[in-house]
Amino acid sequence: MDSDQQNLKLILLERESRRVSHENPREAELASEGWQRRFVADAARAAEVIALYRQLGFEVFAEPVRLIESDEDCDDCRLVMQRDYQTIYTRKRVNHDHTNGNS
Repeated sequence: MDSDQQNLKLILLERESRRVSHENPREAELASEGWQRRFVADAARAAEVIALYRQLGFEVFAEPVRLIESDEDCDDCRLVMQRDYQTIYTRKRVNHDHTNGNS
């Protein structure tokens, strides 16, 4: 792993410790499926982070930022957040090996 990847890994691990409460139903639904909300990123950064998390062995899920996550007082901010940013979720990879009868 080169130094840029190592630095990004450290940033991810730091942000990982900052979890958002599960006040909204979508967050609770994803949490019940084992997904952990990591952070919000712009599309370019999201692609890099998704690749890195996959290299680290995680399943990764991203979706557009929801209205509940954006500033209620700024309509332009909300529009930009929904259009240009994604919320990144990860969970430990689950082995779905059905070839030998295991589920």
